[in-house]
Amino acid sequence: MKKNVLLLVFVLGIVLSTTNACRNRTSKKAGKPVKPNIIYIMSDDHGYQALSCYNGKLNKTPNLDRIANEGVIFTRAFVTNSLCAPSRATLLTGKFSNKNGLYINRAGHNNFDGSQETFPKLLRKAGYQTAIVGKWHLRSDPTGFDYWDILPGQGQYYNPDFIEMGKKKRIEGYVTNLITDYAIRWLKGRDKNKPFLLMVHEKAPHRPWMPDSTTFGLYEDEDFPVPDNYFDNYAGRRGAKEQKMSVIKDMDIAYDLKMVDKEGDIKTRYRKIMENMLKRMTPAQRAAWDREYDPKIKAFKKAHLSGEMLAVWKLRRYLTDYLRCVASVDRNIGRLLDYLDSTGLSKNTIVVYSSDQGFYLGEHGWFDKRFMYEESFRTPLIMRYSGFKRKGKIKALVQNIDFAPTFLDYAGVKEPADMQGVSLKPLLENPATPANWRKSLYYHYYEFPCEHFTRRHYGIRTERYKLIRFYYDFDEWELFDLKNDPHEMHNVYHDPQYAGVIDTLKIQLDSLRTMYGDTLPDPEYISK
Repeated sequence: MKKNVLLLVFVLGIVLSTTNACRNRTSKKAGKPVKPNIIYIMSDDHGYQALSCYNGKLNKTPNLDRIANEGVIFTRAFVTNSLCAPSRATLLTGKFSNKNGLYINRAGHNNFDGSQETFPKLLRKAGYQTAIVGKWHLRSDPTGFDYWDILPGQGQYYNPDFIEMGKKKRIEGYVTNLITDYAIRWLKGRDKNKPFLLMVHEKAPHRPWMPDSTTFGLYEDEDFPVPDNYFDNYAGRRGAKEQKMSVIKDMDIAYDLKMVDKEGDIKTRYRKIMENMLKRMTPAQRAAWDREYDPKIKAFKKAHLSGEMLAVWKLRRYLTDYLRCVASVDRNIGRLLDYLDSTGLSKNTIVVYSSDQGFYLGEHGWFDKRFMYEESFRTPLIMRYSGFKRKGKIKALVQNIDFAPTFLDYAGVKEPADMQGVSLKPLLENPATPANWRKSLYYHYYEFPCEHFTRRHYGIRTERYKLIRFYYDFDEWELFDLKNDPHEMHNVYHDPQYAGVIDTLKIQLDSLRTMYGDTLPDPEYISK
């Protein structure tokens, strides 16, 4: 009798174990696959050049590399409008700026219309629990989320304010650490009976690149390589020449490069803003900051740099702080991945990391973004999920309008007819890129006049060519042969041998504008 009881317990244990395993893969009622959880992590202004899984030349990002090494890395991912708020609106809606209504960043102009359909709303209707923590930057309150805890505006690096479900509070700490704390806290307290969407939106590495004190010493005196086109003279490219985003000319010594001397000798346009940011610090934070920067300020004032030596010093000072901010992002992503792995959530959770756009790290002599040139047009995109059939590099042309349809597709939710992107699932479920995948991309940037004086422009990118039209206050075209000129230094629009290429590209460009509903010949500046 005793043996029979033991045998029964053993058999029941196997049955229960098998049942629980099945529950992880299928729904109890209908036998359908369980919907995957989704964690979408977006940093702000993280150029693909600063992820070691892309090239490894500038820095090491071991935790971001974990996502790429265990999943996929898109080597040709792009945005539709290289600017923070418009990119966030595109992410949510799967639509270009002309369809979602958010064209520019500048406060006092158009806010995001939260009443329109977004993928978090659709997932929520389909039974997902939804949350967002971190940077929002859309001026209207989040909609479609069961929980939200966001930074007001751009947010602060030290002791930031958060708005939790409408209630504002100031929290002591460093912003990247706090965002991760809140993300993990939400995961621990969520409804365990529902699949979830968690959006983790980092502030870093946005300007003015204020590192956490735990990264002080990192990249100290690093001899970062100077890009070959750092001293670009912009010959034949008027749009590139007349900008105000030059590291050499426009980067603020006090605000951007932290040369806020206590004597007040260094007077700059934005010094006061940095002084106010420093006042947010606790005495301990400020003491650590001063120990790091006071010797640098003293050495800078003593050196009396000028010319090329000053130009190179500014670049390396900029990169040091920028990459330290990236290091904090990478470390905190490691914390999040470790939590998923330790709780078993990794098995059924899609993890996506991207940036709201790319960023210049000295290429063409620039910082910031906005242009359709590769460094800002292109964005990092890496994904990890046990259900992906494909691993490694994916070279297909993809765009941030595709993110929303992809999440809906994996959740088994029908994509609205007016979403303009396409699901990336065919790329993730097949060993090769489908033959009918897109062969070209469309881009449109609207914000001018603005601080960085980047002219309005739109254009098309194919595998080999990029055609850009600058419009509004002047009308000029640029054509780049990316095979022969990957750094986009030579505008060949007026070269007779490319006449046929230009004719073909203009036809394709008009077709894309029509397809995406951006049909006005010269769209006017949008202001609401």
